Amino acid sequence: MTVRTRFAPSPTGYLHVGGARTALFSWLHARRHGGTFVLRVEDTDLERSTAESVNAILEGMTWLGLEYDEGPLFQTERFDRYQEVIDGLLEQGHAYRCDCPRERLDVLRAKQMERKEKPKYDGHCRTRDIDPTTPHVIRFRTPIEGTVGFDDMIRGRVTWENSELDDLVIRKSDGSPTYNLAVVVDDLDMRISHVIRGEDHVSNTPRQVHIFRALGAHVPVFAHVPMILGDDGARLSKRHGAVSVMQYREEGILPEALLNYLVRLGWSHGDQEIFSVDEMVALFDLESVNKSASTFNTDKLLWLNQHYITQADPAHLARELSWHLGQLGIDPSDGPELIEVVRAQQGRAKTLVELAAISAFFYRDPADYDAKAAKKHFKAAALEPLSRAREALAGLASWTPEVLHALVEGVAAELEVGMGKIAQPLRVAVSGRAATPGIDVTLDLVGRDACLRRIDRALDYIREQAESAV
Repeated sequence: MTVRTRFAPSPTGYLHVGGARTALFSWLHARRHGGTFVLRVEDTDLERSTAESVNAILEGMTWLGLEYDEGPLFQTERFDRYQEVIDGLLEQGHAYRCDCPRERLDVLRAKQMERKEKPKYDGHCRTRDIDPTTPHVIRFRTPIEGTVGFDDMIRGRVTWENSELDDLVIRKSDGSPTYNLAVVVDDLDMRISHVIRGEDHVSNTPRQVHIFRALGAHVPVFAHVPMILGDDGARLSKRHGAVSVMQYREEGILPEALLNYLVRLGWSHGDQEIFSVDEMVALFDLESVNKSASTFNTDKLLWLNQHYITQADPAHLARELSWHLGQLGIDPSDGPELIEVVRAQQGRAKTLVELAAISAFFYRDPADYDAKAAKKHFKAAALEPLSRAREALAGLASWTPEVLHALVEGVAAELEVGMGKIAQPLRVAVSGRAATPGIDVTLDLVGRDACLRRIDRALDYIREQAESAV
C-alpha cells in the first residue's frame, strides 16, 4: 500500500498541542513508510475560519519542522467538487432532500429526550418528494439495519448498530457541505491511505464509512489518537497553561524538545526518553500507541528542554535565542558573537526565555544590581580590589580570556586575597548578578569599554552606599 497521510486542522484558532501531536504522528507514519504527508485546511466553517488562524497553523508547522509534501489544500476551493458528489448521491438514491423546519426537529428532539432515547432524525422526508427550489437540506440515507465497523490501528475493531445512527445532513440549506461529506470526498480525491486523528472523531467514522461505501470507494485505515489530559485529569485546556504551539515557543521551548515530548505522549519504545527526529521516524509505530489518554506534564517538558539546550549545536541554539533576545529589545548583532555567548551560557538555563534573561547583560548595561549580590559583594571593602582591577584592565594591551584570567589572579596575589574577592565584585559590576560564566569569559565577551564603564558605575554605587551608611 502506498502510504498517504494528512493533517486536516480547522482554522478557527491556534495550532494546539493536541493537533500538533496528531500532525506529528501522521507525519512520522508517512516518513517511516516512504509515503506522502498532506496538509489540508478544513475551512468550510465560513463564520469561524480566519486567515489569521491559517497563518498560525502554518507558522506552528514550520517551527516544528513538520514539512508537508502537498498543500496546504483548502476545502473552500472545492465546493464545486462537493456539489458534484452530492448530486451523484441524490441520483443513486443514497441521499434525499429534507425540508423539515427547525421547529419540528426541536419538538422531535425534546420528545426523544423525554423518553430517554438518543436524539436523532426520524427519516420523515425519506420518501417525500421535495421541491428542489424550496429551502431544504440534503441528508445521507443511512442503512437502517445491520452494523457498520472498521479496524482501528489503535483501538482495534469498532462497530455500531446502524439503528443508532441517523440520516446526517451532508449539505446545508445555504448550499455549503458539512464536515462528514467534505472530509470523505477530500480523503478519496487525495488518495489518503491512513486517517490519523483525535479520538473525538470516532463517532464520525461510521457515518464516513457509509459515505465511502456509497461512493464505491476503498475505505482508508483509521487510527484515532487518545486525548491529552491536564495534570488534574481534565481535558487539556488553557487553564492548564500553554496549549498553543507558538505559546511554547514564546515560553522558551525548543521545537525539538516539544516534538520529543509530544511523541512520548501515548507512545513509547522501551524505556527510551530522548529521541532524535531520525529515531522517531525509524521507530514510531501507530499500533504501539496507547489506547488510554495521556497526561501532560510540564516539568517533564522542561527537563527535556534543558537537555536539548545543553546538547544543542551552538549555531542552532543561537538562531533560536536570537528571537528571544529580540523580544527583550536586544539586537544581538550589536555586541559579542551570539554563538560565543551560547557556548558560555548553554548549560545554565531550562528555557530560552531564561537563557535570554541571563545573557542580556552581554549586550546592554544592567539596569540595576541583584539585591543579594550587591549586599554581599559591594561592601566598602570591595572598593580597593575593584579599583585595582579597573586600573589593571584599562592598561591591558590584549583583551583575551587568558590575559584576563591572569590579570584577576595577579590582582588577587598583589592584594593577598582569594581570587573570589576580585572576581565576584567584578562579576556583579559588569553583569548585575553573582552568577555568570567564568570571570575571564565574562569580561572578554562584555568587552573593554563596557567593562570599564560598568566598573566605574559600580564604584560610584559602592561609595554612595558607604556614605549613606555613615
